[in-house]
Amino acid sequence: MRYYVIVNPISGRGLGERSIPQIETFLRENNMDFTLVRTNGVWHAAELAEGAARDGYDVVVCASGDGTVNETINGLMRARKAGHNSVAFTVLGIGTGNDFAGGTGIPTNLDDGLKSLLANKRKKIDLGLVKGGDYPEGRYFGNGIGVGFDAAVGNEAIKVRWTRGLLAYLIGVIKTVFLYYNPAQVEIVLDDKETIKQTSLMISVMNGRRMGGGFQMAPQSQPDDGQFDLCIAESASKGRILAMIPHFINGTQAGLPEIQMKRAKKVSIRSLDLTFPAHADGEFICLTGSNLTLELLPRELEIICA
Repeated sequence: MRYYVIVNPISGRGLGERSIPQIETFLRENNMDFTLVRTNGVWHAAELAEGAARDGYDVVVCASGDGTVNETINGLMRARKAGHNSVAFTVLGIGTGNDFAGGTGIPTNLDDGLKSLLANKRKKIDLGLVKGGDYPEGRYFGNGIGVGFDAAVGNEAIKVRWTRGLLAYLIGVIKTVFLYYNPAQVEIVLDDKETIKQTSLMISVMNGRRMGGGFQMAPQSQPDDGQFDLCIAESASKGRILAMIPHFINGTQAGLPEIQMKRAKKVSIRSLDLTFPAHADGEFICLTGSNLTLELLPRELEIICA
């Protein structure tokens, strides 16, 4: 098999570049035929992944955080739509959150990720497609969409330079609670059947389970069950938001009065007053959005997992 390894050298506060010798040594010692390429800018990973699929590589490996993983998935899907659909995908977790890996059964650390690459255990997972904001033609995602507070927290978390993972996102939560949030009144339509209208603090539409390196947005979610899992939070006071944080870390928020947990294959989110920020797998799809539509694509991507 031929492996195409995409490394984001700045992922994980530079852990990507520092991990390259270990990755290359492992692949050579196990006589694996590989090409390793570093990314050098926004959407470069998508271009590299699409090219690798078109060139007939068997496996595309992304050594990075969730943002580069999302770009790589989009590149693979572009190739797939052009008929190049035989390539498998996996992740070597060296990023800040590693949420895609954590929600799909891929190891979230480099050592175990390399071992699973060699073991070559595979499964097919669902993907999502979101249209709206800065991507009217659509952007694919593997883990989830965050609308409102969640997206604002991510914007603050990336500014934290001295730590990564859950702690960075906790700092982002605290900063966001006190510096921001004026939530929008929204209309959420699920499968063209159920409509929810409320002032929403946050809407998470999940294919995976977690965001922010450890916030269990949808602890019961399965990435191959043909459904999104939604966590919809009503507006709350600053103190109440802080009190809810442990529930999201432990995945016990379903019993809170502000929370609705739903499932759907198709979701539309429309603002009735203010605009909202939104992200896909941690990458912003809009800062001032007003309308998003999401569609689940069942068993669309083959991955190598633990």
